[in-house]
Amino acid sequence: MAAGERRGRIYAAVRRIPAGRVATYGQIAALAGLRGQARLVGYALAALDIDTDVPWHRVVNARGAISLPAHDHGALMQRARLEAEGIEFRDGRIPLAKWRWGGH
Repeated sequence: MAAGERRGRIYAAVRRIPAGRVATYGQIAALAGLRGQARLVGYALAALDIDTDVPWHRVVNARGAISLPAHDHGALMQRARLEAEGIEFRDGRIPLAKWRWGGH
């Protein structure tokens, strides 16, 4: 599978996450048919333009945390966008039991 096709599948899976929900990198990889390639999801999201329509901010790591360094501009933007959608953080993490999207 070509890199462009893999990215297209990843972006399509991320677009399915509804507002007010999150998914993990591994979950998106599985939905894109790329099981076990969570890092590839991270690389694809990092390659997005700033004005993208892909809701990249809804993808978090398996612990429910934002993967970027805490004071990074992108991390601050991600947290602000998630909080604007009503998602709550506890001790820097999102309780996945409450906020994870089922996305099958």
